[in-house]
Formats: sequence, structure tokens, C-alpha cells
Amino acid sequence: MQFLWRSTSHFNLANLITMANITCGLLATYFITQNQFIVAVVLAWIGGAFDIFDGKVARKYGLSNEFGVQLDSFADFLSFVLVPTFFIFQGVYAHLTGLPLIITSIASIYYVISGLRRLIQFNINTDAGEVAKHFTGVPTPLGAILLWLVWLGSGFIGWIGVLALMILIGALLNSKVKIPHL
Repeated sequence: MQFLWRSTSHFNLANLITMANITCGLLATYFITQNQFIVAVVLAWIGGAFDIFDGKVARKYGLSNEFGVQLDSFADFLSFVLVPTFFIFQGVYAHLTGLPLIITSIASIYYVISGLRRLIQFNINTDAGEVAKHFTGVPTPLGAILLWLVWLGSGFIGWIGVLALMILIGALLNSKVKIPHL
């Protein structure tokens, strides 16, 4: 069990917590495909909790490593970019056809690419164990929370409102907006 406490281990405690986040993201994706949105939301939020704890555990016990940085970004991409995008697509856009479906598909791809670009740029600019005082641009977990809120309001704003906000949030992921690191 020494591997849990070694920073060089790919299976240290912090990375295992990140893998739990990935598991939640994968399960949430499955439940979205089954139109079981409440279960998917609960799993996504549990994954978010794991995302908070993995970093805290890594810093507290000195378990940060380059593998963990990359693994965490993969988990963030799955849980905070793909899952909410699939959620919006299945929960709001699924009934669309023709040009509206094409437009919402392009917007969804834009959001996914924006999230991926943000995470790659973050990895390029970050060293293992480093924590900045602020983020430049909206971090993907906050982007996911904003998309969940958009979904909650989708009955009031319709698919066009959801589309506009999805594009706006996607743009904010790679903006120059300063967001304090909590």
C-alpha cells in the first residue's frame, strides 16, 4: 500500500481520487444516453467533489506529479466538458431537426473544442503542484456549473437561449477574464 503515498506512483491516493472522478463522468454519460438526467447530474456533482479532493490530497501529502496533472485534465475534460455538453444536447437539443440541429451541433462542438483548448493551454502553463491565485478565463468546472444552470433555465429561454449561452460560456473558457482560485 506504499504506492498510495508516493508522488511517483501513477496509482497514488490523489490519482485514485481523480480516477473516481473519471468513473463518475463515464457513468453520467451512460445515464444521459438513457435519459436518466437526475442520476447523471448526481454523478456529475459527485465527480466534481472528487475533483476538489484530488487536488487537496495531492498538495497536502506531496503527491503531485506530471502524470496526475495530465490525468486531472482528462478527468476535467470528461466531467466538465463532455458530460455537460452531452447533457445539454440530449436534454435540450435532441428534438431538433434540420438547420437547428446542425447549428446546435456546431455550437456543441465549439464548446467541446473550447474546453479542450483551455485544458491543454492550462497544462502547458502549469507545473505539478503549482496553484495560481487566479484563473485566466472561466475554468472548466465553473463552465460546467454554468451549463447546468442554463439547462435548469432551458424551459424559460428555449433552445435558442441555451445555444447563445453555450456559445458565450465556451468563449469565456478561453477569455482574459480573471477568476479567483478558491
